[in-house]
Amino acid sequence: MNPVPTTIAPDDLVAHAQTFAVRAHADTNHRYGEQPYAAHLQMVVDFGRRYQALLPAADAPYALAACWTHDTIEDCRLTYNDVKAACGEVVAELTYALTNEKGRTRQQRANAAYYAGIRATPLAAFVKVCDRLANARHSREQGSRMLDGYRRENAHFQAELWTAELAPMFDELAALLA
Repeated sequence: MNPVPTTIAPDDLVAHAQTFAVRAHADTNHRYGEQPYAAHLQMVVDFGRRYQALLPAADAPYALAACWTHDTIEDCRLTYNDVKAACGEVVAELTYALTNEKGRTRQQRANAAYYAGIRATPLAAFVKVCDRLANARHSREQGSRMLDGYRRENAHFQAELWTAELAPMFDELAALLA
């Protein structure tokens, strides 16, 4: 089984995922505050690149591609199969694992099944922590009320996803939330 579509060379996967995700969010008029949603995705990828040395080199392109696609199923009316057709099975599995559950509140959407799916999917915790780092940094820079929410959630977030391999990322998250 080929994990990426045969038309995409593994070296081109990240750039392909970027084009796919940026277009998907633009097509649904998705925004990140006052900016195009691509600004958030770029911050997630920037954290992924900063910490990619924590991953086996062969896994980095898949994690970075998923940094781009992580919200496409949840926010862009796309399916697992849409992501799989565009970016391959590995990226689709990551994107699916990072898609919130149905729920009326943040707690319901990020429930035990959601975190279990992240833990069960290799690389998903790495991408999720990159996402949280980007959200925390943006919230801090913008003076957003969400920063307090991330602070309240952090003990639970860390209890669900912390691993020794990701400890440097969690250290930076703690500093951003301090």
